[in-house]
Amino acid sequence: MSFELSGLPASLNIGLTVFVFVAHLLAAARALTRPNRTPASRAAWVAVIMLAPVAGMVAYLLLGETNIGRARVDRIEHAGKRMPSPDDAANAPGAVPDHAAPLFELARSINGFHAVGGNRIALLGDEDSAADDPKRDCRLAIDALVADIEQARESVHIAFYIWLDDGAGGRVADAVADAARRGVACRVMVDAFGSRAFIAGERWKQLGGAGVKLLRTLDDLNRLQHIAFSRMDLRDHRKIVVIDNKIAYCGSQNCADAEFRIKPAYAPWIDLLLRCEGPVVRQAQFLFLSGWIPETGETGLDDYPDAATPQRFDEDCIAQAFETGPVVRHNAMSDMFAACIYAARRELTIVTPYFVPDESILRAICAAPRRGAATRLVFPQRNDSWFVGQTCRSTYADLLRAGVEVYEYPLGILHTKAMCIDDEIALVGSANMDRRSLDLNFENNLMIADRALVAAIRRRQDKYLSVSHRVALDEVEAWPLRVRLVQNAVAMMSPVL
Repeated sequence: MSFELSGLPASLNIGLTVFVFVAHLLAAARALTRPNRTPASRAAWVAVIMLAPVAGMVAYLLLGETNIGRARVDRIEHAGKRMPSPDDAANAPGAVPDHAAPLFELARSINGFHAVGGNRIALLGDEDSAADDPKRDCRLAIDALVADIEQARESVHIAFYIWLDDGAGGRVADAVADAARRGVACRVMVDAFGSRAFIAGERWKQLGGAGVKLLRTLDDLNRLQHIAFSRMDLRDHRKIVVIDNKIAYCGSQNCADAEFRIKPAYAPWIDLLLRCEGPVVRQAQFLFLSGWIPETGETGLDDYPDAATPQRFDEDCIAQAFETGPVVRHNAMSDMFAACIYAARRELTIVTPYFVPDESILRAICAAPRRGAATRLVFPQRNDSWFVGQTCRSTYADLLRAGVEVYEYPLGILHTKAMCIDDEIALVGSANMDRRSLDLNFENNLMIADRALVAAIRRRQDKYLSVSHRVALDEVEAWPLRVRLVQNAVAMMSPVL
């Protein structure tokens, strides 16, 4: 390894070579010994560092480690200790399906929430709308959100990864600004990268001018003091709305039109949004504030999730919120996905736009049909991420040979993230089955055990399936060698993406 530069004395060139060589070894050693990393990730990073010494070291410094800063971690932990421990005993559910109980217990181990009963949760959209009119569900979901904000009397708390100044984003912004002007405490936090255009525009100023408290999350990760041994591309991918401590929204929906003007070539964006009432709203409020308080330092909110006794409905809808990210235990979301997949006994249907599974998830999915569970996966036919699209398709052969039915949705980006298990359990939220959601992003999901709601989500999935193309094994086996080489080469590097 030589890094001689013309014009420098030989002794300096030798010193430079030794320095780079030692730095190269140290970077590889750190990639090998860093905790909370899978063997595949270690191997991929060592390969990058060894094959491209200088570029590999720089890449590792910028992207190799999940680190949001010790000071931020301390603030989050301190806020968590100040906020009241989740005590859901008063709203304990009645009978929980036998194979759902371990899943709720696993989710409890992440954030401490227990499964709660007496909820009322509705899937927003129009069940009777045509399969080839996916924009209608988005419009109806935004209509419901705006109507609830317009009726708010106490508080409106909103967290989105992407908020656009378009028809839907503008309507929500207007409703929030109006609520703030009539004295409602409004707090809005958006990801500094995902909503950067919105933050730089007039709507952000409109909200601030109306008295809305605003927060740009993770806006300091690209600063010089955070770059080394961090990741400047960490994202706050959560989607949470809580109104008056009574209503919560959860799902894949960003605050934007289905036309998604920042990526119109892939539109429409097809999403799923749930409207929640009941004891689970308290958990969503806790998740919002556990992100808000550490970043703003705002006082007086520690007990706010318990400011009102949650209404309990007669419906036997059991639900549990949880979130994952760089400050919770490693592999928490991967564990949840894998556990849900293994819980399926008769049927498993998964819709996700970004499929870059780790080994545990891929093996769990392949095992499902082999033990008798009819298994279907639905992906968008065209993906807005070329790398993700290639990696996703690199798994098709394994999936199809295992008996998994693979479908590609042709009408836009199928952005819904929803898993249904045996018509009894559903997992819905912001998390994709990709390395970003599994290892990097802040994500929030909702676990539900309710036959009526799960049936509604399954009907929505069936709507996607009705217009999707089923991928055949002989079709995949006929792909040219060059296609498979590209797919597998990209997939091999997926742990570093």
